[in-house]
Amino acid sequence: MEAVITVDVLRRAGADVAVASVDPGSAQVGGAWGVKLAADALLADLADAEFDLISLPGGMPGSSNLRDCKLLENMVKKHAGEGKLYAALCAAPAVALGSWGLLNGLKATCYPSFMDKLPSEVNAVESRVQIDGNCLTSRGPGTAMEYSVVLVEQLYGKEKADEVAGPMVMRPHHGVEFAMKELNSTSWNVGEAPQILVPIANGTEEMEATMIIDILRRAKANVVVASLEETLEIVASRKVKMVADVLLDDALKQQYDLILLPGGLGGAQAYAKSDKLIGLIKKQAESNKLYGAICASPAIALEPHGLLKGKKATCFPGMWNKLSDQSECKNRVVVDGNLITSQGPGTSMEFSLAIVEKLFGRERAVELAKTMVFM
Repeated sequence: MEAVITVDVLRRAGADVAVASVDPGSAQVGGAWGVKLAADALLADLADAEFDLISLPGGMPGSSNLRDCKLLENMVKKHAGEGKLYAALCAAPAVALGSWGLLNGLKATCYPSFMDKLPSEVNAVESRVQIDGNCLTSRGPGTAMEYSVVLVEQLYGKEKADEVAGPMVMRPHHGVEFAMKELNSTSWNVGEAPQILVPIANGTEEMEATMIIDILRRAKANVVVASLEETLEIVASRKVKMVADVLLDDALKQQYDLILLPGGLGGAQAYAKSDKLIGLIKKQAESNKLYGAICASPAIALEPHGLLKGKKATCFPGMWNKLSDQSECKNRVVVDGNLITSQGPGTSMEFSLAIVEKLFGRERAVELAKTMVFM
């Protein structure tokens, strides 16, 4: 999740971002919670390249794998020694940067349970994002978007950072409680292992898809990621290469408690054009089973097919005018009976946590939010 958010936000700013695999034998990377990505290159192929920023995502054992990569260690040490910007979040500040001596004498933060693993030479602080000189550190998945926007500010300035943050619909106050607007409340209790379908396609918004998949799997839901393309690998809206679990035709052989559409204009258009997927969602709605969408998808995929008829919903603010009922648009997350909708990348965690709350209860959702340092 952290890697995808960082790459997505930096590319929104216009940065040329290279996603590199430290595994010398494979460009495919198995992230936390079964999220699969394809890197742009192997790290060895970039050994002599010059960068303005090197950013390390967290996660375990990912952070340990980064720490143990001697080539990466040498690259980051050389980069930092030249006074260039380097950064890490979650476990990576303590596990990688700390062990390499690159936080000595600096103020730094990391994932709460790794704070005691920061070397004694580090001035450990509990900031959500911490800058000291040319080093930037942050706490976890729930601070990844803030971290990424601060990276944009460091590289391009405050005006560009604000320009990037605006359309993402970020929270006005980070670290606070999350909520949803609920109408026509109904039970979403479908058992302890809900079967959830998340379709992806070329142009799907990678941040939204990854947060939904990651957070629902953390909550112990069984999430199936299905590609609408001819291959499992899709190229998302900011060119992150995501790898699905199955093709849509194979996914259609199962039944689902909940179907969720991430946003991204290209992805939403692909969903809208897929007769098989729209047919499945229509059956879902007619059976009063659960379905939802975020960002462009409520307006582009659900509305034209009558899947918002008689329902209150929201979507990406720039598309509110495409909804026939705009009365609840200003809410970041809207639940109306068996339907849930939300606004964009910056509301994806709230959207996912609201789903966790509806499926498993408020206590589990709050516990998960705290674990991710979202609140």
